Amino acid sequence: MKHDTARPDRKQPQLEQLEAMQQALSQAETLDDFFGKEGIFARLFSETVEAMMAAELTEHLGYERYEVKGRNSGNSRNGSYPTSLRTSAGDTKVHVPRDRQGDFKPRLLQRHGRNTKEIEEKVLALYGKGMSTRDVQDLLAELYGIDVSATTISTITDQVWPQVEAWQNRPLTAIYPILYLDAMFIKMRRKHRVENVAVYTVLGVDLKGQKEILGHWIGDSQGEGANFWLSVVSDLQARGVQDIFIACIDGLNGFKEAIHAVFPHTIIQRCIVHQIRHSLSYISWKDRRDFVADLKTVYQAATREEAEVNLLHLAETWGDRYAIAVRSWENNWEDLAAMFEFPSEIRRLIYTTNAVEGYHRQQRKVVKTKGSFPSPQAARKLLYLVNQNATRKWTKPLMNWPGILNQLAIRFEERMPF
Repeated sequence: MKHDTARPDRKQPQLEQLEAMQQALSQAETLDDFFGKEGIFARLFSETVEAMMAAELTEHLGYERYEVKGRNSGNSRNGSYPTSLRTSAGDTKVHVPRDRQGDFKPRLLQRHGRNTKEIEEKVLALYGKGMSTRDVQDLLAELYGIDVSATTISTITDQVWPQVEAWQNRPLTAIYPILYLDAMFIKMRRKHRVENVAVYTVLGVDLKGQKEILGHWIGDSQGEGANFWLSVVSDLQARGVQDIFIACIDGLNGFKEAIHAVFPHTIIQRCIVHQIRHSLSYISWKDRRDFVADLKTVYQAATREEAEVNLLHLAETWGDRYAIAVRSWENNWEDLAAMFEFPSEIRRLIYTTNAVEGYHRQQRKVVKTKGSFPSPQAARKLLYLVNQNATRKWTKPLMNWPGILNQLAIRFEERMPF
């Protein structure tokens, strides 16, 4: 009787292991389940790395395991030896395959050394640049052979939450010569419906001329409100801000009063660009060119006196036809004209809130790929990741800052710390 000498199916244990790992991934609920010392990531990562190194050894030897042409080839597999790779969860043990001649050196280890934290950081960076969860899933599958669920991707990105909290609550500089305050809107799911919710952002320029985002605050209701801005400014004070020389804001009602309630000596500069947009909404298309030409003589004047003369001319020319547009300049003139107190170098910095609006444009590029957010925490997590990418190059002070600082020191002599 002829016995069956066929070799056992060696793929079966691998398939069972893969199924067990996929089941574990679907059941992950906490960060420790995934990133803990004995967590899913450590097990899955080590299995994936070992499989990649085994494939490298096959390429090095020139034949598959148990393949006939490997007999008497002069070199063969010779077991493995343990080593450790460092991840953000700690050291992960892997078994490195070896050959009998001892000249096999896995390229994977040579490329990444023994530190794989950079791989996780790249995944977070890609998520922060606007990649969808599906994009990140595809990336992991393509580069590392890891099949993970959307829940698992969220778990990966959740590891930055302590950094989000630390960043949002970090101590701030005592004095900011210039602050830009503005809000953007995101979509958030609340009470079974999607709402437009304001994200309040503050961009500060410190005494060294360095720009920084002081925080993101998620609104508690639809629309932008002065009451919430009061809580934002109060939070700045609680985190160590003692004085603000100039605050650049839009035309929201009550905004100025909210700032002065906490920092009464701050000079308010209302954004000229916002004011122009507002007034032009009342001007017909056929008159816009001529109206803008007259308006430029107001906000581009060399002195406040010249600007006020030209504002009178604007009212005489257009006041009867477009009373609301002209009146909005007259009613808000004190805050619009604050820039005339300063030399042109400072005037150029404070006449508009474009600095923070430019930052918001970078945020929107990413936020729009996410649709609506399930919670404020999810929004803050992504906004923080985008912030880390967007501000990476903010390493130099503003142009001509020493001269600007001298001008500020003269204007605010009694409030300067030196």
